[in-house]
Amino acid sequence: MNPLDPRRTALLLIDLMPRIIGLGTAPLSGPVVLERSVALAAATRSAGALVVNVRVERPGVEVQPDGSGFAPEAAPRPGDLEIVKRTIGAFGRTALDAELQSRGIANVVLAGIATNFGVESTARAAADLGYETFFVTDAMTGLDAHAHDFAVSYTFPRLGTLCTSTEYLAALG
Repeated sequence: MNPLDPRRTALLLIDLMPRIIGLGTAPLSGPVVLERSVALAAATRSAGALVVNVRVERPGVEVQPDGSGFAPEAAPRPGDLEIVKRTIGAFGRTALDAELQSRGIANVVLAGIATNFGVESTARAAADLGYETFFVTDAMTGLDAHAHDFAVSYTFPRLGTLCTSTEYLAALG
């Protein structure tokens, strides 16, 4: 993996919310993805790159279900960008693209839950918008192993670059 310029890189953490972390997921559990994502976020901030915390709210619902906020460990920190989406992906009907463009971001790095929903939908939009897209495959999980494996083995290689946490952190410097 080629080096990434931290000033042009954003780590997008998708749906690290208690109600989603608690779902039955595979191949990794939600708590494992949360732990790995929190470590990635800390290293990303230390390198001077942007962390984007994304969570979903159900549209047309007066009160969101319990567990709809960020997991405490994944709560936005000073300097992070918070995006609340009401669609599957983080770009649809949000200010994400405008925020990234205004910061000169060219590289979008994805982690979170669920591989085959929020992560994949966000990745497809990122690729369509011209971002160089990276997938931290050991910091994401699907609603089942088959859906996760299909996204990682078939879809993601057509949209960007697969990497591990270790490879991402080495590229970030």
